[in-house]
Amino acid sequence: MKTKTKLMIAAGAAAGAAASYYGVCELAYNRFIRRGPKFFAMGPQEDALTEEQRAEHRQRQEAVQSWFAASQVQDLTLTSFDGLRLHATQILNHPDSDKWIVMAHGYGADSLALLPRAKTFDEAGFNVLLPDLRGHGLSEGDYVGMGWNDRRDLIAWTDRIASEHPTSQIVLFGLSMGASAVMMACGEEDLSDHVVCAIEDCGYTSIPAIAEKQVRSAFGIATQPVLIGLSTLIKMRCGYSVWEASAVEQLRQCRVPMLFIHGEEDDFVPYDMVFENYYACASEKELYTVPAAGHCEAYRSPHYDERLFRFIRRFLR
Repeated sequence: MKTKTKLMIAAGAAAGAAASYYGVCELAYNRFIRRGPKFFAMGPQEDALTEEQRAEHRQRQEAVQSWFAASQVQDLTLTSFDGLRLHATQILNHPDSDKWIVMAHGYGADSLALLPRAKTFDEAGFNVLLPDLRGHGLSEGDYVGMGWNDRRDLIAWTDRIASEHPTSQIVLFGLSMGASAVMMACGEEDLSDHVVCAIEDCGYTSIPAIAEKQVRSAFGIATQPVLIGLSTLIKMRCGYSVWEASAVEQLRQCRVPMLFIHGEEDDFVPYDMVFENYYACASEKELYTVPAAGHCEAYRSPHYDERLFRFIRRFLR
């Protein structure tokens, strides 16, 4: 075979491999990062519940809907640091209270997914702010922030509360991806002093760590090459490097008291991640793990609310 023919064959093979590699990276981006319905849904799935559990779940939903309909609800918007119009739902049932909670939802959900938990805080005398994270709900954005750019958005929302309610005492709460956003926000120097403590429930350690797990689970292939290509697409389209997007590194600068929560049977965000986050945290902290709880299921423990409010009360004036 002539040398020229061999070179053409080799070039064709290389081009095919490059196209296949780009295709896999693009598929990973579309599945995990691009805005749209996600393969993982937050909250209990009715087909996995017993008939009794389904009845209890429906009763809770009806109670939450009735409470929400009777609440003082307002839609708020602000512009993010990079020009996105962000939306949040404010529930101001206690206008004379200085207690506020900002609640960050999980991956693929929206702010209303946290209404059951918001109701619990409302009953404890808190005003509630439920942001739609970028790329979710009524907020703009064509990509999922995975917590990193969301950290700046959470800081902007706390600044707004502090400006409009000068005596406010703000608690940050995050679930799953929202928990990682909370941890990342708490490592920023310009986080408002009105934030008195924070709670993270089943957050991951970093974007590369959770992306590697999910790519391996979804595609069953070597993750490092795909992660490198995926990170390049994220840098080009979302404007940040995944290699800097680490809750662990942010927590080393944390000055806000933090409660770390994780289900011991979590196979979506691995249970071990809570220990990496907890031991990295430089501020006052507590750790609460729940046996037999999967991802976002720690709240089912009868001790969950008591542990949350016992922690929060330590830091309210």
